[in-house]
Amino acid sequence: MDGLTRPKPERVPVGSEAAVMGAHDAAVVAGRSSYLDPSTRLTVFTARFLADRNYCCGSGCRHCPYVDS
Repeated sequence: MDGLTRPKPERVPVGSEAAVMGAHDAAVVAGRSSYLDPSTRLTVFTARFLADRNYCCGSGCRHCPYVDS
């Protein structure tokens, strides 16, 4: 499921893709449910956490595996 590895492009600040994915991947490996966005310092849920929750909350999460857009 690509939603578990790639964020929605429109939800990542331009130029910060590598930093976002580094933070996301480190959080997944560490078993954390979230990470701090490197640019904004806001908390972002990991794709693994969102998939394990088994539903979309409709909040537009960056790594939501349930929404195609």
